[in-house]
Amino acid sequence: MEGSDVQQQLKVLRDLQRIDTHSYEARQQRQELENELAELEREGEQVRALVTELGDALEALENERHELARELEQERENVVKAEERLPAIKTQKEYVAVLKEVDTAKKNVRDLEQRIAGKNDEIDRLGQEKLEKDEELAAQEEKVSERKGDIDEQLRQIDTALSSREDERKALFDRLPRMLGKRYQRLVDRRGGLAVVEARGGACLGCNMQLPPQSFNELFRNDEVMTCPHCNRIIYLDPETPGQA
Repeated sequence: MEGSDVQQQLKVLRDLQRIDTHSYEARQQRQELENELAELEREGEQVRALVTELGDALEALENERHELARELEQERENVVKAEERLPAIKTQKEYVAVLKEVDTAKKNVRDLEQRIAGKNDEIDRLGQEKLEKDEELAAQEEKVSERKGDIDEQLRQIDTALSSREDERKALFDRLPRMLGKRYQRLVDRRGGLAVVEARGGACLGCNMQLPPQSFNELFRNDEVMTCPHCNRIIYLDPETPGQA
């Protein structure tokens, strides 16, 4: 293979690697943005779930307070009815029994009033907590909405760039011999997207291993596309690197 052909193929391979590296970084950035958005939405769901939980707890407390208030009203009526019966009682035994009934009803009234006061305190506390969480949720949703707009725009730009690079990549890839193109793609898939690397100072910059002196010297001849014997990546000399022109 003539040196000019090898140089041309290496240029195409380096251009392909440049595009694939940029695309790889763009996809990583895209994934990070999607992860960030998912985390923001997860945090919002957590606050939303807590707000719902507090709302359910408040509703349960309201129902319990309503039931206690109904029982309190009933006990107060019992006190009134029992006291109204006292003037008509004719025997001491019956009088004592009704007095005991009145005392029991009054005790129940006091107990119910205390329980209702306790429920009121719980409702006030949970109501304040829910109000705070409502405000936190509103702020979180606003944050997610604003950040989502930014992320959606960045994702759109990334997708546009990826699409553009894909067209450029295909045009370059079609210029490679079929077997060389397959070798390049196989290396991209197996080596984390890095298939073409510079050899500098006698070492492969892909795996940082020293190349056999003969292999490194052969790179200057440009007789063939060479690979690192350690990581199998395609290697080249950069003429802009001092001492390697």
